[in-house]
Amino acid sequence: MGGKAVAQCVRRHSLLDSATCLCRADIGGLRLSEESGHRQVAVRGDPLLVSEARSFPALVEKESFLGRLAASRLPTHIPDYTALEGDRRDDLLIAWVNAGLRTGLVVPLLKDNEIVGIISLGRKQVQPFTDKQISLFRDFAAQATIALESTRRERQYREMQSELAHANRVATMGQLTASITHEMKQPIGAAVAFAQGALRFLARRPPELEEVREGLEAIVETGHRAGEIVDRLGSLIKKAPPRKEVVDLNAAILEVTALTGSEAAKTGVTMGTQLAPQLPRVQGDRVQLQQVMLNLVVNAIQSMSSVEDGNRELHISAVSIEPEGVCVAVRDTGHGLRPESLPRLFEPFYTTKPDGMGMGLSICRSIIEAHGGRLWAARCEPRGALFQFTIPAD
Repeated sequence: MGGKAVAQCVRRHSLLDSATCLCRADIGGLRLSEESGHRQVAVRGDPLLVSEARSFPALVEKESFLGRLAASRLPTHIPDYTALEGDRRDDLLIAWVNAGLRTGLVVPLLKDNEIVGIISLGRKQVQPFTDKQISLFRDFAAQATIALESTRRERQYREMQSELAHANRVATMGQLTASITHEMKQPIGAAVAFAQGALRFLARRPPELEEVREGLEAIVETGHRAGEIVDRLGSLIKKAPPRKEVVDLNAAILEVTALTGSEAAKTGVTMGTQLAPQLPRVQGDRVQLQQVMLNLVVNAIQSMSSVEDGNRELHISAVSIEPEGVCVAVRDTGHGLRPESLPRLFEPFYTTKPDGMGMGLSICRSIIEAHGGRLWAARCEPRGALFQFTIPAD
């Protein structure tokens, strides 16, 4: 479970804990509304009752007993469940009674008069809730609605960020189409040459089987190399939810330099790396961190495309630093950054390129900050730009 999901779970449980305690209930439950019904997402209270709650229907239909209570959009106080003989056929009500619940209080959660969830309390004895307790629980329901709306907005924001990040990756990879095609042609061309050689050795009389075997081994090796290129491309282009794993930053950086090497050579850029051995491992999303590197490297190559006097050099380094963890730097010898651009470089939609959208660096900063790090830029003398980011060690 990710950090955001854990925080949401804690908020739900804290709210239910408080409501159950202050209203002197034995159990509290929260269900969220979805198209097919109301789904149970949290249960708190008496451990035995909470254990019994696992047998409650996880999803109840909107036409069910609970769904009808929610549809009223009003708090419903039920002093004795067993007195509702006409509704005893409802699976959830039967499960509640079988678990030993007798008195209940159900409050729909409303956002602009739309039912977004249901929060409920239950007691094991026939003991009606007081007007004061009902009023207090309605206040808890209002807090729950606000918390759910905040969670929904956070989720939408994360989804939007993910969509933008994916679009940015695809756009960046599109700029590298010619270089990627060249990189793919190399192992394919080598495999064809090895196969042709093996056929010639096989056609000899007698066939030179040792040379044929060596040729086939070379074909297998180049095939694996081509497969690795396709895998790298696939991981960067495909749309997938963020995942947290241990990342070897050196290996991740080298994969990016392999993808961009042909583009650098085509532009006359010399690319060099200085990666400290045995860097601390970091926790994060490998694809997202590679996206940051890809953006910074492509930007650096493009910044040097119009340089006519002097060398076009791109230098990438990674070092261990205390107490931050790891620092990665991308330095170029392009025309550099204008002083007035520095404060705005990472703003959304700000760009110094004639055909730029101004989202790449903004997305990069969001990714690095989501990993607990920092991304910044500086001018270099006599020319060029330096971009650096830190990532906490695992």
